[in-house]
Amino acid sequence: MASIVCFGEMLIDFVPDTSGVSLAESQGFLKAPGGAPANVACAITKLGGSSAFIGKVGKDEFGYMLADILKKNGVNADGVLFDEHARTALAFVTLKKNGEREFMFYRNPSADMLLKESELNMDLIKKAKIFHYGSISLITEPCRSAHMAAMKTAKQTGVLLSYDPNVRLPLWPSPEAARNGIMSIWNEADFIKVSDDEVAFLTQKDSGNEEVVKSLWRDHFKLMVVTDGEKGCRYYTKNFKGKVAGYTVKAVDTTGAGDSFVGSILCSIAKDNSIFTDEGKLKEALKLANACGAICTTKKGAIPALPSISDAQTLISK
Repeated sequence: MASIVCFGEMLIDFVPDTSGVSLAESQGFLKAPGGAPANVACAITKLGGSSAFIGKVGKDEFGYMLADILKKNGVNADGVLFDEHARTALAFVTLKKNGEREFMFYRNPSADMLLKESELNMDLIKKAKIFHYGSISLITEPCRSAHMAAMKTAKQTGVLLSYDPNVRLPLWPSPEAARNGIMSIWNEADFIKVSDDEVAFLTQKDSGNEEVVKSLWRDHFKLMVVTDGEKGCRYYTKNFKGKVAGYTVKAVDTTGAGDSFVGSILCSIAKDNSIFTDEGKLKEALKLANACGAICTTKKGAIPALPSISDAQTLISK
């Protein structure tokens, strides 16, 4: 069985074939599979781990394509459902000159939002070591209830809960709704990965300030990691905290970099959860995760850009 189960949305990203142009200016788009939890599932298998994905796509060409991509990447797709009535979600992504992104979503409602609790493959969740999710699945019913039920089952079975909020403001009714929704399940997690920008958004304060970051820490957390882009990351556990430097690469597209980072750290946790208490091991795992995130920015799209262990080790040894 898959040791890490990823829950949530899988969709198609349409990325302009030229960087640094707006959606309106773009002449053509490349279609790339996306959706953070699905990217994480693929990142895990690319690094030699075992993963499954639970979510819903449309019973359409794009939905079949996405399910196929999961299988081709060695991800267990037993938890993938096809909705007869709703389409697979689409996102148009603009790449600004610096590789940063803007999003325009087509979901009204898309298949992923219509996943019901009764359709969940609870068996996959109960047999996992880690259950990983984001916050987009919290925005609308019935998916929100399915998300809460999946989390509850994981917790009751002793599965480690991993949360990457992945803030996508255009999908929420308002910034306040996003903040409240994301924080509504904050206390449930065992491991949280959050970016510096997300810390700033959630706290409405400076993410460089240690006290601000500490306000997001909860005593039962096993690990919280704040990613700082190419600068690397900061880590917090009950007993120690610190920083791990990042890698400088020529970034083309930052899509999926955070997912690549998360996939790597989850692989390390699934292999050996003593990294929560052994700072040396944790630093090594974060060094690898930083390298995975960096490599992912050097190619367009998320899943096609995900690195293997040897890619990451090559960057580290350089």
